[in-house]
Amino acid sequence: PLKITWEDLADVNFTEEYNAEVDAYIWRPSFGNKPLNLEGKLVYITGYFIPFSEEENLYVLSANPFAACFFCGAAGPESVVGLNVKELPRRFKTDDILTFQGFLKLNANDIYELNYILEDAQLINSN
Repeated sequence: PLKITWEDLADVNFTEEYNAEVDAYIWRPSFGNKPLNLEGKLVYITGYFIPFSEEENLYVLSANPFAACFFCGAAGPESVVGLNVKELPRRFKTDDILTFQGFLKLNANDIYELNYILEDAQLINSN
């Protein structure tokens, strides 16, 4: 797998766009060359683990600890990656620093998913 960094994922611009389905303005990403060249490739990245909803198997990896992550308004959507993981070897705590590998998916259209997703994500290192 190729190592990617949060700086690689920061190569994106956002424009505010009205979405009638949710009757709100959303940020629509326009990905730069770095993420576009990584799309579909097997990559790995290290970040802060956030168990968004363990019951629904929804996990996120963040460039920042939970208190400063995108969901708290302290960072942009490029600072988080959704993890499509089948199972974890054990339970991890919020802000554990972990490394996951998976196939990078760029998402500009599904407002219910994050802009970056690791498909078939697998834990490869826990510090």
